[in-house]
Amino acid sequence: MDSEFVIIAGLGNPGRQYEGTRHNVGFSVIDELAEQSGLTRPVLSGKSMQAKGLFEGRKVILMKPLTYMNLSGEAVGEAVRYYKADPETSLIVISDDVNLPEGKLRLRDKGSAGGHNGLKSIIAHLGTDCFMRVRVGVGGKPDPDGDLAAHVLGHFSKESAQTMAEAEKRAAEAVRCILTDGFAAAQNRFNG
Repeated sequence: MDSEFVIIAGLGNPGRQYEGTRHNVGFSVIDELAEQSGLTRPVLSGKSMQAKGLFEGRKVILMKPLTYMNLSGEAVGEAVRYYKADPETSLIVISDDVNLPEGKLRLRDKGSAGGHNGLKSIIAHLGTDCFMRVRVGVGGKPDPDGDLAAHVLGHFSKESAQTMAEAEKRAAEAVRCILTDGFAAAQNRFNG
């Protein structure tokens, strides 16, 4: 990681109606990291809420884009340009993943958006798919009509909420591991 700051962007949608939904897992992981790091006073900066400070010996920016999921690249791209960050070494994006079982993590450092509109927007705005991702499984769409939007904007059951709370803590641990031990070590420890 070469940039002065490591940008850690959790994806989600702003607004109370979206709190606790599958699509807002990235926001929840940012909240967990903010609590762990003591960076709990975010401020509006451009198109996102950001908290800056030291965490695990690194200068970090915890950010929640306020552009809504499908336009996440506007906020993330703005931050990457403003802080002159190299996406490949200084950007970690946390998102939900309907292709993973509930609570499972997958860390990747490049690749397609996998059908995720927030990641698709980031790739388009950065002009590269080479950036670190922590994807948190929220389970596939259960209804046969294929209404993916309704699924990702839906809330977790009581049982699932407990599984996801644990997954969010593990995702925060994975980010901490990336900061302290590097991405490959985090992949080895948290993928699977």
